[in-house]
Amino acid sequence: MILVKSLAGKPWVWSFLGALLVWLATIAFTGGYGAGGMVTAALSLAVFTVIVGVGQMFVITLGPGNVDLSLPANIGLASAVAMKVMAGSDSMIVVGLLAALACGAAIGAVNYLLIWALRIPPIIATLSASFIIQSIDISYGRGLQIKPPPGFADFTNWQILGVPVLALLTVLFTIGAAIALQRMIYGRSVLAIGQNIRAAWLAGVNVGRIRFLTYTLSGALGGIDGALLAGYFRGANVDIGNEYLLASIAVVVIGGTSVAGGKANVPGVWGAALFLVLLLTMLNTFGVSAGVRLLLTGLIIVGVITAAGGEKAVR
Repeated sequence: MILVKSLAGKPWVWSFLGALLVWLATIAFTGGYGAGGMVTAALSLAVFTVIVGVGQMFVITLGPGNVDLSLPANIGLASAVAMKVMAGSDSMIVVGLLAALACGAAIGAVNYLLIWALRIPPIIATLSASFIIQSIDISYGRGLQIKPPPGFADFTNWQILGVPVLALLTVLFTIGAAIALQRMIYGRSVLAIGQNIRAAWLAGVNVGRIRFLTYTLSGALGGIDGALLAGYFRGANVDIGNEYLLASIAVVVIGGTSVAGGKANVPGVWGAALFLVLLLTMLNTFGVSAGVRLLLTGLIIVGVITAAGGEKAVR
């Protein structure tokens, strides 16, 4: 009973528990074959969801209605920008990464300016921006055949004792994000705005500046994610970020962050990302068709969210 109460108070734990159960079910089906390789692959792929998931988490924590739907288009454009700037040369890796970061940050900043200037809901502003960004990406990246520099491609796939180096670096990044959320003025301001935006304003929080920084942060993380994806998959693609629209939101909610705002959990993003990747692996291993796979994925995600006992969006 004490354990159940403890888990109820930490809904993000369910994401890790779900990932573990899915992994156990898969290795039971395969007779234990490929268990270690499955974990390595899950860590490699979960990294990309975690990076954009953290950015989405900060945005959603701002309160009801705040969400960044421009991430897939952002990722696609940033991947093309990074590959064009790097031009296959190892000497241009840092410059390419900075270009992708700047591209994503600019998109995030424009997203908030649309919200602020036009007084439209974030869901409408970011969705509208995504169509514009995608159009630019199609024009800019059309026929792009540039491969990532060999050193960059090797880096995104580098492993130490079976553990992806990119996953280790992302763990350090998420630790920093957790510290920023709980210990720094910026993070506490985000939580305060999500809990009660008027009270935060009366307490002296610069609401506009914090929201601007948060959307810019989400965009910047989408940009760097696009560059890393291009390196990992050996090239840029307009559709390279498509799966991260729902995934970035799902890992936030499954991970224990409240869609009502004011409450966030960084470790839960990791657990939820691993859960989603391992879930897809399990369904593929079972030979489930694409249509049924999507249906089961949706039902299982709803089940995990329900089990986590997350707060309702309406307070």
